[in-house]
Amino acid sequence: MDEIEIPQYFICPISLQMMKDPVTTVAGITYDRESIEQWLLTATAEDRHSAVCPVTKQPLPTDSDLTPNHILRRLIQAWCIANAKSGIDQIPTPKSPVQKSVVFKLIRDVRSGDRLLHEKALKKLDELAAEDEKNRKCMAEAGVPKAIVSLILKRFREGKMSGIEEALRILHLTWIPSTAENQKIVEDYMDLIQLILWVLNSESENGTSSKNHALSFLKSITEVASSSVMERLNLDFFKQMVNILRKRTSPQAMKSVLHVLIETSPSGRNRMKIVEAGAVFEITQLELSNPDKKTTELILTLLANLCSCADGRQQLLEHAGGIAMVAKRLLRVSPATDDSALCIIESLARFSATREVVLEMLRVSVVSKLCMVLQADCAGYLKIKAREILRLHSNAWSNSPCIQVYLLTMHPR
Repeated sequence: MDEIEIPQYFICPISLQMMKDPVTTVAGITYDRESIEQWLLTATAEDRHSAVCPVTKQPLPTDSDLTPNHILRRLIQAWCIANAKSGIDQIPTPKSPVQKSVVFKLIRDVRSGDRLLHEKALKKLDELAAEDEKNRKCMAEAGVPKAIVSLILKRFREGKMSGIEEALRILHLTWIPSTAENQKIVEDYMDLIQLILWVLNSESENGTSSKNHALSFLKSITEVASSSVMERLNLDFFKQMVNILRKRTSPQAMKSVLHVLIETSPSGRNRMKIVEAGAVFEITQLELSNPDKKTTELILTLLANLCSCADGRQQLLEHAGGIAMVAKRLLRVSPATDDSALCIIESLARFSATREVVLEMLRVSVVSKLCMVLQADCAGYLKIKAREILRLHSNAWSNSPCIQVYLLTMHPR
């Protein structure tokens, strides 16, 4: 391809590569769609009114239409076919982004009483959402999430599972938690939590997939829900979440549940319910099975939150491998895990430090790890926290060879 000269008018002025999907702006200049959209997106992030045409330097509204240049695209495709023997790959015909008018019609069809029309529209929305990010953004702006939530709630009240798999997949792809519209949906539809529990307890052909999407949606809800919504969660809800962790259904499901528990745990009442549901034991067991790095970070974050209450600390101490597990993860996973592990150790050292606990921390190498933090290449605040923990029980630990140098000599009280 290097030996063949590409016609100059096939080249995008931004990327300097041959255009795959040429579009023309209101300034009359043609660019590759991906390049000019990225240019406009960057301009919007910096200043909504500062976008200019890269070639003419004329003002270019960020919401202006990009007109497909079909003639140029056909010329490029014809040139690629003519030079195929020289190693030039053919440029595929790009798919046009879905129009909002099409999405609005599909939403009306989904809400219609005609079963065949309803099923066909739901399938089409599923296909469009799976195609690309542009379609998903357009669908979100057109109000697809609200329509799908209404549909799922209707099925929930009727006790029917038909269409739930597609609906949850569409919702998973088009839901944008940070939008005001979706936040309002969470506040307005009081049955959403019960709906998700219904899906989790249901039996269907695509049960695992449906439940993964339902848990992902639950995670999105808890990220934007108000404190009043969070406070309505009962003990049965948390027992179901912990039961999912116990069953180890799938890595995706466990991550979603951990996110949900982390988002709900700042509330003191919820924290007590999570502990009462047996979460401390289950997440400790889960961590002892050596999960991936992300799961470990989530587990230690949740455990740090739960250990801020007495019952949470007691349950961790009752687990034979609890303290040892926390000590083992320190300095071995990530800075986020180090922070959580030190928070857990500090809570135990300050509020649950019986003679047995203090000696256990020495036996399972907690003290050794704290000393290692002092000399490790880690954040300064972690060193300060480790030093404070060491000083809490220096009298009990002073006979340990690993602490004399670092606590009593280098950092005298």
